[in-house]
Amino acid sequence: MSIRTRIKVCGITNKSEAQRIVALGVDALGFICVESSPRNIDPEKVKEIVATLPPFVDAVGVFVDQDPNVVDEIAQYCGLTFVQLHGSESVEYCKSIGRRVLKAMSVRPGMEADILTPYAGCVNGFLLDTYHEKMAGGSGETFDWKLLEKLDIPAPYILAGGLSPENVGAAITQVRPFAVDVNSGVEIEPGVKDIEKVRCLVEEVTKADRAVIEE
Repeated sequence: MSIRTRIKVCGITNKSEAQRIVALGVDALGFICVESSPRNIDPEKVKEIVATLPPFVDAVGVFVDQDPNVVDEIAQYCGLTFVQLHGSESVEYCKSIGRRVLKAMSVRPGMEADILTPYAGCVNGFLLDTYHEKMAGGSGETFDWKLLEKLDIPAPYILAGGLSPENVGAAITQVRPFAVDVNSGVEIEPGVKDIEKVRCLVEEVTKADRAVIEE
């Protein structure tokens, strides 16, 4: 594991909120560019927010089975540093994207590592989320983290799915991911973050990292 667990807060929709979250020490912000999502954000607003980000804070655009040319255009226009793909995008699709790619995978019982292996070398990491029959992500539900023990994951991975200040410490202690991704677990309502919850989450991540190092 990394000495420090990185933190991504997804579902950002507001510039002043983004600035306050970054000031708490978050490493990346996620912008959901999916029209059906209650946290959908227009590329114009994404560009405005990204332009205010300080150095070493990543801007991640979230897409689901969209035309790769459109994804590239939005990424270029907004200044995104990563594209996070949450649909059924193929290895060839990932290779065609002109930005660093994170591939989201839904974790469920019986999942085999060979689902991940073909993507090795063409994505920069995996986002491991909770499987939901009707949703591509953002269900707010956790999955059984023990399922990851059986997987040989061929790239750094980001743990997602129902994380909050209350359970992120336990997640890091058990799974020791490269990063954690939070969304609904630090919200007042979809697209509106609770800054105090984000602060608590950052503190819990720091505390868990320290405990792991001291083991």
